[in-house]
Amino acid sequence: MEKLEIITPENPVLTQEASPVEKIDLELQTLIDKMIFTMRVANGVGLAAPQVGRSLRMAVIETPPEADDEGNDIADSRNLFVIINPQIVWASRKKVDGIEGCLSIPGYLGEVSRHQAIRVKGVDRRGKPLDLKLKGWTARIFQHEIDHLDGVLFTSKLTAPENYWTEEEYASRFDEETDPEEEAVAE
Repeated sequence: MEKLEIITPENPVLTQEASPVEKIDLELQTLIDKMIFTMRVANGVGLAAPQVGRSLRMAVIETPPEADDEGNDIADSRNLFVIINPQIVWASRKKVDGIEGCLSIPGYLGEVSRHQAIRVKGVDRRGKPLDLKLKGWTARIFQHEIDHLDGVLFTSKLTAPENYWTEEEYASRFDEETDPEEEAVAE
């Protein structure tokens, strides 16, 4: 499978509103498969079509595996979503701060406030309607990817300008502050 190039903010496609998907055909199915492959090779949890230079309202999302009581990954606990022309139709009032990264901005992390829960409508890769009620980490991933479809990067939603770090800065600054017991239950 061909790995697609993930573009960076210098490419204007990443900061423009994407066009709706008009037709689900073989070409789109091939793009979806390549996006899934690219996301997995890059160790990402989401990838929007604009991130691979395609101005289409489509994203692939794969939730990380759930862990058992000992912290081991539970087999087959990942969920893969392909969402076309998504719309957030409801968002909770409650927001939560969390650390995000982006495959298009490699090596950097930032703190972003997102809705704790959302409801998203769209269609899947077969054109079947989707109506998803999402919360927590999965809701955060969907909001991040839908932002990409609107030409918005997480760096424009930081809780404060100083809450943006290189991965190395974040690790040296915050890993030392984390209680080892807290780390085991961290999301």
